[in-house]
Amino acid sequence: MRRRKKKAEFSLNQNEVILESISDGVFTVDLDWCVTSFNRAAEEITGVARTEAIGRRCSEVFRSSMCGADCPLQQTLKTGKPIICKSGYIIDADGNRIPVSVSTAVLRDVEGRVIGGAETFRDLSEVEALRRELEGKFRIGDLVSRSPLMQKVLEVLPAIAASPSTVLVLGETGTGKELIARTIHDLSPRREGPFIAVNCGALPDTLLESELFGHKAGAFTGATKDKPGRFALASGGTLFLDEIGEVSPALQVRLLRVLQERTYEPLGATRSETTDARIIVATNKDLAEQTRKGAFREDLYYRVNVVRVELPPLRRRKEDIPLLVEYFIQRFNRLQRKSIEGITAQALSLLMAHQWPGNVRELENMIERSFIMCREGFIDIGHLPEELTAHGGSITADSDVRSAHDLLDAQAIRSALERNGYNRLAAARELGIHKTTLYRRMKKLGISLPEQDGRFRSAR
Repeated sequence: MRRRKKKAEFSLNQNEVILESISDGVFTVDLDWCVTSFNRAAEEITGVARTEAIGRRCSEVFRSSMCGADCPLQQTLKTGKPIICKSGYIIDADGNRIPVSVSTAVLRDVEGRVIGGAETFRDLSEVEALRRELEGKFRIGDLVSRSPLMQKVLEVLPAIAASPSTVLVLGETGTGKELIARTIHDLSPRREGPFIAVNCGALPDTLLESELFGHKAGAFTGATKDKPGRFALASGGTLFLDEIGEVSPALQVRLLRVLQERTYEPLGATRSETTDARIIVATNKDLAEQTRKGAFREDLYYRVNVVRVELPPLRRRKEDIPLLVEYFIQRFNRLQRKSIEGITAQALSLLMAHQWPGNVRELENMIERSFIMCREGFIDIGHLPEELTAHGGSITADSDVRSAHDLLDAQAIRSALERNGYNRLAAARELGIHKTTLYRRMKKLGISLPEQDGRFRSAR
């Protein structure tokens, strides 16, 4: 009997030592929800001393986002099933919000009777800080990118935003030119002012002129009262003129005056008005070529081409597709109140293989349509539009639905080789891998050097 008692005491002491040594917070409660044990890590994470915690109700100790109806420990005691790694946060003794991961279990005595519950919680502050740091490297406002080509754009945006200069944003349809303009505005000293966008290609000249400069009462039939134009409405903020290449030569003359003198005349006005709006223009046309052809005024081109931002098409930044897909899934989950978990590797492989003539806008529309077909779980090939899946058979036959990881790897290697003039040693250094590792991956992925490089051959 004495030997059993000593063995039980040894086991109890050993368990206490183990609980004190682990980095996760651990506590137990009885059936009245009063804390019955509280280890050292629980003290450190919550800032609450053990002597203060034991005997108090757990909700008084933790002040958690999961207290009440969403309490995981309460659910475990009701169902008898443990909960593993549920995310939430607690408020510590100093009022700080601490992100945690919680796991629960039923607590039973030696005879198997339920006597309470046990909960472990892990401090995720460092993990959350690292996530924010990494996210910050890939995101500015609503712009997300891992692409080296886009990273160059993101790096200069704060400096561009801080200046008052006119900005020319170039890029194919759907690359996100207006999003770039909004980001520049949001990063600028004018962020508290209005952001006014005008699509110059959507209106005929007469209406566009009235929209931009406004008009006075009686300026034309139906003008019964004064109407301020977009230059006036954008005062103190930013005016974004999209599709500037569609503006007629006659209206280009008036725009040139505004950019040169910061003055304009509303239709029917007898005197000029001034504007302090910052101007950002965008086009999917080659304005330099349009200027050579005489379709765009040379003096206006030089006025708008003060600071240039060129957006690469999505087919040249395919490494961004998984990041953009994740961003759109999160966005549509919020808008449509769904809980889509993500996208399968096979579906992502199809997205990676597509050439995206409509760029980011096309990808966004495709994910939105997939949300209609997918009610829960993961977006799969069957949820994607027919125009994409119609070619899925050939992709499967040629590459056995190459994994999204391989497609990303190949895109990253090709991009690094292009940036380094196909110098493999320099590309390997940029990618942070050894030269022989690069050779091996190139061979596996079937990547060859171009003929013009003078070293055309498959990686060996």
